[in-house]
Amino acid sequence: ENTDSSLQIFRKYTFSMATGNPLPTVHAANSLETAKEVQKVPNASKSAIEFLSLFETDEIEPCLFEESLAAISENGQTVGTFSISVKKSRYAIAEWYDEECYLVHARSKGTVDGVPCTTSITGYVKKNLETLEQHVEESVRFREHPVETRTHVVKRQDQIIVTKTVIERDEEIHVNSSSYKCELLQGLVSESANLLLLRMMARRQAVPENAIFLSFDSDHHICTSTYMALGFQKQQVKKEEVDVFVIERVVNSIEGVPLSWQFCFLSDGHLSRRVQVGSPVIMLILQVPILIDTDEPDPRPVFGKIPLEWEEDVELYSQFLDRKEELQASHATYVRRHPELTNLLADFLQLLLLRKPDNVVTFAAEYFAPFSAQNPPCRSFQSSHKPSPFRGPVQTVSE
Repeated sequence: ENTDSSLQIFRKYTFSMATGNPLPTVHAANSLETAKEVQKVPNASKSAIEFLSLFETDEIEPCLFEESLAAISENGQTVGTFSISVKKSRYAIAEWYDEECYLVHARSKGTVDGVPCTTSITGYVKKNLETLEQHVEESVRFREHPVETRTHVVKRQDQIIVTKTVIERDEEIHVNSSSYKCELLQGLVSESANLLLLRMMARRQAVPENAIFLSFDSDHHICTSTYMALGFQKQQVKKEEVDVFVIERVVNSIEGVPLSWQFCFLSDGHLSRRVQVGSPVIMLILQVPILIDTDEPDPRPVFGKIPLEWEEDVELYSQFLDRKEELQASHATYVRRHPELTNLLADFLQLLLLRKPDNVVTFAAEYFAPFSAQNPPCRSFQSSHKPSPFRGPVQTVSE
């Protein structure tokens, strides 16, 4: 009787510390042949299913960090610790294929009535918070009667298999396995996925309306869980007062009473406080962490057009005169080194004044065309009626 009572206290305590579920025990390898298939489960709301499909990688990136909280009893004593970490990983679907995912790990450690208790959760979660695999381990280290429970959730083909194992004194005394079709579990949020989902909601500072998801209850049956935004509150952390966004989560157990938690988050998704209704233990941060800032691109600068009054600027006008003299000297030197340039221009101007053409540009193009290296040498202006690429065909007037 003492063992059962302490185990119940432990489950209530670790449920508050870890994920919000008195976690049933899980074991490793599960098979479709031995698992009992469950045909009927409740449904998640359409808004909840749609909410899970809207997550993008860029939005999840700021949620990848580690954090640690302290478990505080009613009399203000620290009775344990709670840590969460989320990071990128890869999950092997088969020997020749793996896919990107997020590795969520949570661990709580403390004492209940002087008995050491630990809870560990490890889960591989996809971008849409679908759980590929999850391991949960609980242990109560009674001196004479240690008890350990393990729960293993894994996706195999089109089914989710849940295996629960209870170990006492290093011997398996109970194993239970059940399976669910994936098509029935749309909107399922496991314990590990719940930790990432709460961070996403906290960063958005919003919870979708009618947010009814699926979850596991204390007996690891599929049930509904609801999320609700309770607005903003002030929280005192040592001498500093911070604003926190509060989210309430309720797990509606199939057979037991509903279980409720309130989570307080900083603006970047760090968990600052968690309270389970009816539990004597709360989770608190002991100091304000360094907030995570997302790198947003700087706005493109806009430079207005400013009129340049260079003639009134002494420095610019001086530079202009220096450059003008430099160019004039360079041009004069070039002309002296190429006396044929003067003769060529003199011949062109003489012919131009003799012919007096209406189109000076076309006349100049035809005049200098024979000097081009791309055209074969020929006599210029052999005939006024010769076709030219610079003008249309010459129309002759018949007599």
